[in-house]
Amino acid sequence: MCGIFAYLNYHVPRTRRDILEILLKGLRRLEYRGYDSAGVGIDGGNSKEWESNAKTIQLIKQRGKVKVLDEEIHKQQNIDLDVEFDVHLGIAHTRWATHGVPSPVNSHPQRSDKNNEFIVIHNGIITNYKDLRKFLESKGYEFESETDTETIAKLVKYMFDNRESDDINFATLVERVTQQLEGAFALVFKSVHYPGEAVGTRRGSPLLMGVRSDHKLSTDHIPVLYRSSGKEKKSCSALPRTDQDTCLFPLDEKAVEYYFASDASAVIEHTNRVIFLEDDDVAAVMEGRLSIHRIKRRAGDYPARAIQTLQMELQQIMKGNYSSFMQKEIFEQPESVVNTMRGRINFDNNTVTLGGLKDHIKEIQRCRRLILIACGTSYHAGVATRQVLEELTELPVMVELASDFLDRNTPVFRDDVCFFISQSGETADSLMALRYCKERGALTVGVTNTVGSSISRETDCGVHINAGPEIGVASTKAYTSQFVALIMFALLMCDDRISIQPRRREIIQGLRILPDLIKEVLSLDDEIQKLATELYQQKSVLIMGRGYHYATCLEGALKIKEITYMHSEGILAGELKHGPLALVDKLMPVIMIIMRDHTYTKCQNALQQVVARQGRPILICDRDDHETIKNSCRTIKVPHCVDCLQGILSVIPLQLLSFHLAVLRGYDVDCPRNLAKSVTVE
Repeated sequence: MCGIFAYLNYHVPRTRRDILEILLKGLRRLEYRGYDSAGVGIDGGNSKEWESNAKTIQLIKQRGKVKVLDEEIHKQQNIDLDVEFDVHLGIAHTRWATHGVPSPVNSHPQRSDKNNEFIVIHNGIITNYKDLRKFLESKGYEFESETDTETIAKLVKYMFDNRESDDINFATLVERVTQQLEGAFALVFKSVHYPGEAVGTRRGSPLLMGVRSDHKLSTDHIPVLYRSSGKEKKSCSALPRTDQDTCLFPLDEKAVEYYFASDASAVIEHTNRVIFLEDDDVAAVMEGRLSIHRIKRRAGDYPARAIQTLQMELQQIMKGNYSSFMQKEIFEQPESVVNTMRGRINFDNNTVTLGGLKDHIKEIQRCRRLILIACGTSYHAGVATRQVLEELTELPVMVELASDFLDRNTPVFRDDVCFFISQSGETADSLMALRYCKERGALTVGVTNTVGSSISRETDCGVHINAGPEIGVASTKAYTSQFVALIMFALLMCDDRISIQPRRREIIQGLRILPDLIKEVLSLDDEIQKLATELYQQKSVLIMGRGYHYATCLEGALKIKEITYMHSEGILAGELKHGPLALVDKLMPVIMIIMRDHTYTKCQNALQQVVARQGRPILICDRDDHETIKNSCRTIKVPHCVDCLQGILSVIPLQLLSFHLAVLRGYDVDCPRNLAKSVTVE
């Protein structure tokens, strides 16, 4: 969803040009999240003294891409780009429209008044904004946008205008504001009344901080400061004192830089030292010192926030020689599945180790039911592995769409184990479902690709899929890595059951050769590109399969929908006669997946039904299946693997097909319209 980026340089001299370049580069790193407008907020004066410049704030906002915002910045006549700032806070934002159409006035930063006394950037949705707006309008505050975010900017101004003392600090104001907000948010504030200070907070939406200094920092664990009891209502010294025991700052010199961002990809080129904020944390930077505050202490709260070192590298979020991130990520799959398995499977003695589950595996083995909860592509990874999970664990396995799971108030019990599958680890529906299951006493397991994400922190245990950063909105390598991670879990669950050992060994040895087989499938790229030239002008495509490959049909259809804007539908071949067969004629493109597994004969029957209605299906089949190849006019031949892993090999041709169709249709592969990479609102 929306992208937040802010940069504060404290006694690190930077020209306005440098600052704007850092802000815009941060926004470009967040472009993959999906957006339709962008904006920045910086100090406005052109004096040589940064303090006098900080008395005014300049907003520059524009509909469209970051490139358009960059052009708008260079059109500004009243700002000198060569003015140097010893201390400065700049905030920047990419907006994914929810309340109000994409336009400069609805873009962020949103302002408190015509003088820009307070400005704020926001990712999330405020659900009680109408009530807040009504209240503020009754107090004389005038609104100019349609956004929910403007109420936050006006509310902080209201709190400031009605302060009981002039020495109230910025963090206290923000705490008072957040107490009135309902919904999900990540926020960063800037104000003319607090020059060189920044305050960020979050609830339900991701926010992290990066720290960069050439000097040793005072601590690697920042203590959380809690408000003292009732006295604070009368006095303004509501926050505990901040000193070297409670703050983060460089020891020898004062020079330090801080970054606020929605995710790590925006800060990794500046620093690999980050702090992941928890829900209701208020992070305040004042005089170059970072402190973290909370209003209420809850049972189980960790008393400090650790500075973590990111393992991500800049080259991982660059396209390299590929035309798009999606293409790069499709071709990274031989490596990404190896990374998912690395250190976890010993192919010589057929053992599986998942460190994140080791303390809970006995409890999981005693459970009565597994529930896999996810959205979109992650849901398809659950569908793809349900059959092998049922086979190896001999437990009932439910696969649920998180939004529907919540809508139904699904019964969950203490002896259930609930898996939450999410690439970003921030998916709002999955996060709400996680909290729902925790309230009911179920054991929760996270399967994510993002260290420090909300799901990875809030679950009891989990598996990190180690696929590396995924930038393209249409998920590819995360799907195959989630698939492999769930297979490894199934193998771990049955490691002590003698009757299943031959099957278990077969799957483990299948995983051993999987990366090489993926490379063979990727070598079909030119062939699939030719197929795309025949299909790209069509309006619809049907994808059919059954058994292990039903999930492949759903996932392939989703990829085609997402980035080509063609209608596509994944159909269970066993349901063909119950309605979908009516769509089949000589003009309707049909793709069928037929593999040499237990559903082979049934799939052949479905093929005959399609052909009898003058359908001309394109088959994805086993390259050794000479009978099917001989009787078909068009086939994509993939190598054979263990039946439960074949879905990984059959989905890659559909990933490549969707990519080539989108390119031929002239669309932006990485940023499809109306979609965001990380869906952080319900």
